[in-house]
Amino acid sequence: MAFSLRLKAIAAAAGVAAVASLGMAPSSAVAQQKGAAAKGPMEQFIPVLVYRTGPYGPNGTPWANGFVDYLKLVNGRDGGIGGVKITWEECETGYATDRGVECYERLKGKGPTGATAFNPLSTGITFALTDKAPADKIPIVTMGYGRSESADGEAFPWNFPLMGSYWVAADILIQHLGKTNGGLDKLKGKKISLVYHDSPYGREPIPVLQERAKMHGFDLTTIPVTHPGVEQKAAWLQIRQNRPDYVLLWGWGVMNSAAIREAVATGFPRDRMYGVWWAGAEPDVVPTGNDAKGYHALALQHGAGRAGVHNEILKHVHGKGQGTGPQDEVGQVLYTRGMINAMLVIEGVKQAQSRYGKRSLTGEEVRWGLENLSLDQKKLDALGFSGVMRPVSTSCKDHMGSQFARLHTWDGAKWNFSSDWYEADMAILRPIIRRTGEAYVNEKKLTMRNCAAELSAASAPAKAAPAAKK
Repeated sequence: MAFSLRLKAIAAAAGVAAVASLGMAPSSAVAQQKGAAAKGPMEQFIPVLVYRTGPYGPNGTPWANGFVDYLKLVNGRDGGIGGVKITWEECETGYATDRGVECYERLKGKGPTGATAFNPLSTGITFALTDKAPADKIPIVTMGYGRSESADGEAFPWNFPLMGSYWVAADILIQHLGKTNGGLDKLKGKKISLVYHDSPYGREPIPVLQERAKMHGFDLTTIPVTHPGVEQKAAWLQIRQNRPDYVLLWGWGVMNSAAIREAVATGFPRDRMYGVWWAGAEPDVVPTGNDAKGYHALALQHGAGRAGVHNEILKHVHGKGQGTGPQDEVGQVLYTRGMINAMLVIEGVKQAQSRYGKRSLTGEEVRWGLENLSLDQKKLDALGFSGVMRPVSTSCKDHMGSQFARLHTWDGAKWNFSSDWYEADMAILRPIIRRTGEAYVNEKKLTMRNCAAELSAASAPAKAAPAAKK
């Protein structure tokens, strides 16, 4: 069935999560640190899981630079978050799940109140940490990646796939292909091949693509590519034989430019290739230059180019010689994505401060802020993100907060937006999200959260104390 891959991936992730790591802080020690919220120094510790080395380093590095530069901006320009200084520490994962778990264990208890939130930047690491976060009470923020079903805050109270999931991406790509052909009904009989990184990340879109294939009658072929994705000749031989109408690329790192090179060698038109938003940045196309001309990819709302917030970073961070990476990457796709990730975490802290006070907050307190985000256009404009992204609004049930995307196309030298905004069809996705979330809760023998009951309890008037007996 369509979800058998999901269950296998869950089992695999659970096994990885059991990897023992050195330097682990005992859970009691973490609890003691978190209990010192009001007594510790005014710091908010944010762990930064990165991969600056290995085959995924060219893509992971600009993301990390954007993330850290935004932290520096808030510290230097604003004096921190509500007067609370941000501290952080990088930990190199190499995009390896076991190393990601080690980084998590080493950093989760740091700072006066423990880690604020983790951004794994890896779906495999996300799978492993999903089982750990509830016990440690630390949010897992996965903007545009991770477990797609974790948009359901009742099934996954600690996961936040903010601004979109791989199911959103898959749904929007099919919508776009339908529009390109004059309607979704015109996809009947078409051949679509998915070339994907053979990992939890690459397998994520398959359930939604299978669902859409049943609905619209197109023929779906899924073609896995082994990590790191440099060798793809067998995959593209299959494409040459099948002669699909479209190729969807779910790659990462060197796999993406390798796919474009193979498309050139095979004679497959780049203007019939569509990448997910992790296959739509400068490192994916610059190595092939003009050969990638016409290649399309989803934009996770933002594209390339500078906005007000980039100018602030150039002034307050790079202008003071404190830039994390080269100045010319400010405004590139992955740099901006890292920057947005940091902004969302910080806005979650700000929102939590409105309830708990301007002090060092625990991960549990920050979770409340993340699931009560209300970033309307006015707030985004004030933050310098005008034209970069759309509003985000989360709730107890909705941990995604937005399900929009658009496409951009490489012209041989730069990315240009090439579509209007699309919104994922949640009438299709919501039942899949719920069904898969319930399967996870049942398999792990957990209790489904009841957001309606929580809201009712929070809004109920306090009961008067019983009168003392005379």
